[in-house]
Amino acid sequence: MQASDTAVWTWKLARSGEFKLDAGSMMGIIPKAVWSRTLETDEAGRMVLQQNSVLLERDGKKIVIEVGIGGKFGTKERGIYDLSERTIEDAVTEAGWDPAEVDTVILTHLHFDHAGGLTKQDGDGNPVLTFPNAEIVCQAREWEDAIANRSTMHKTYLKDHLTEGVANKLRLIDGEAEVEPGITAWPVPGHTWGQQAVRWVDETGRTVVFVPDVMPTRHHVSPSACMSYDVESWTSQQERIKLLRTASEARWVLVLVHDADRAIYTVRESADRPGRYELEAV
Repeated sequence: MQASDTAVWTWKLARSGEFKLDAGSMMGIIPKAVWSRTLETDEAGRMVLQQNSVLLERDGKKIVIEVGIGGKFGTKERGIYDLSERTIEDAVTEAGWDPAEVDTVILTHLHFDHAGGLTKQDGDGNPVLTFPNAEIVCQAREWEDAIANRSTMHKTYLKDHLTEGVANKLRLIDGEAEVEPGITAWPVPGHTWGQQAVRWVDETGRTVVFVPDVMPTRHHVSPSACMSYDVESWTSQQERIKLLRTASEARWVLVLVHDADRAIYTVRESADRPGRYELEAV
């Protein structure tokens, strides 16, 4: 796959706040005796994650990739996930954007920690669009599965994140597609069947890729680091290997969706273990 060279986009990393998930579930079949060497947890066994997004701009066009959890969760859910009060709306506003100016929102998939920020609560507690004038782009398969709640988790595709208002703003794509000039989305199934990654070329000439839950953090660079939440672990593993191989050969810059520290990395093949890959923070 070659990134389009017809359009160049300026971009910045946006962080919508920390949350935590069970580390054992995040690391799947990798034993705790292995992952605990490099991964710290709290007293409940949870690892710190971040809600990473990207803000893209070109010729006045404003695009947001990924919107995080949002601010609709109550006290119980906030406690379960140790969820920060910060939201994508805060991140966008701090960048100097008015949420009403956002033209397009691109989602990798529709789990609550990726799509919850599509809506916020109005004064009466009803969900309304966070980005009222934005077109919302995702894979058609992902939308179909979300509405049917096809998932390993029964509370991850949530109705107040996927409202009629959201449905009315949808642009569904099927397979690899150029969403905007120079911005391409393509399927990376495994975590969900309809998950996608997004790539573009920035002003330095680099190809940058927003990486979803095919490799959510730097701790998931191993081929066996599939999450318990994946609908097809083997597929996710093969997609991750393919992504890393291409990123290494093409010198892609990767933005990892949930990495809590330095979310931007390059990839190189290991000198000691051919076919395995290492991440270098940018």
